[in-house]
This record gives sequence, C-alpha cells and structure tokens, in this order.
Amino acid sequence: MVRWLLRRTIESFERKWSYDASYVKEIAELSPLAAVKFSLATSLGSYRRDVPPDALFAAGITAVRSEDCGPCTQLGITMAEQQGVRPEILRALLTDDVAAMPDEVALAWRFTRATLAHDAAADDYRDVIVERWGPRAVVTLAFAITTARMYPTVKYAMGHGKICSRVVIDGAPLVIDRALTSRQRPLTSGQSHARQAS
Repeated sequence: MVRWLLRRTIESFERKWSYDASYVKEIAELSPLAAVKFSLATSLGSYRRDVPPDALFAAGITAVRSEDCGPCTQLGITMAEQQGVRPEILRALLTDDVAAMPDEVALAWRFTRATLAHDAAADDYRDVIVERWGPRAVVTLAFAITTARMYPTVKYAMGHGKICSRVVIDGAPLVIDRALTSRQRPLTSGQSHARQAS
C-alpha cells in the first residue's frame, strides 16, 4: 500500500513537471522508508525566508548545474518559469553572463559559486546577503544550494544520469556547456567584487 501511494505521488510529480523520476520510483520500490527519508531530506528546500524569488532560483539553478546539465537543470528552469522568473535571467544564469543579471541575482549566483568552490570570497558575499536581506536569507540559500544538488547526485549514483542535453527556456533551446558547468571559473577575473554587489 505504501509503495502504491509513493508511486502515485511520484507519477503525479512526473506529469506535472514533464520529468522522469524513475530513480525515485526505483528507491520507493526497493525501500519505501528510503524514499520517505529522501523526501524529508529534500524538503529542506521548502524553507524560504527573506530571499527574493529570482535570487532564490539563481542559487538553486547554479547549484544544480554543478551536478547536472540535463533533466534536473530543466526541472529547475521550468519551476522558475512557473514562478515568473524572466527568460533573460534564466539564460544569463545558464551562460554565466553576470552582466545580464539583476544585482540580486548576480549576488546569489556569486555566493553559490563561491560556496561550491570553497572560495573565501563566499564570506564577503555572505556579509552582503546578511546586510541586504538578513541572516535567515543565508539559511534559505544554504538549503537551496544543498537540496538542488541532492537530486542529480542521487540520480547519478543510482545509475539514472543522463548525458548533457539542451535546456528549453521560454520555448527556445539552449545548449549547456558541461565543461563550463563543471569547471568553476574564477569569480573575480573581469567580474565585480562582492562589495560592488551591495
């Protein structure tokens, strides 16, 4: 009965987002308890306090790109579109075009990249975030970064990873360069420093 309910829930999610969640169905079939624990862990991302929606999606999309260049990234884009994030912002995020990002999006993008790279610049960006949005915003972004990476990491570990594919934004395809995605470029070469984002 539990497996049936889990499968129904997962299939409903697949239909809503046009997303293949076969790896989650496999987990549920093997162990309903494991599927429930995975759901509980990823629910951290539902904590959303004090961060503008565009900036929140910027963190999640940037984080998921570090692990995936296909369906999981598309899922993040689709969810962002449904919440009203403009196509030009999404394209800027996927092409690392910081000059085309609004200030708050660029701040979240820089903070996420610095965090993932264990770059000391993250401390400066964090200070700006606290000053601009408050300390709960840091928790929100930390959870968004963490949970965005969980889905593709588990997916690839379960053997369901996909090769890089194009992502569709506002009906137009955009090919993601996996080499740029996985190779974290320096944050400060030709780009603004954290304090300039404030």
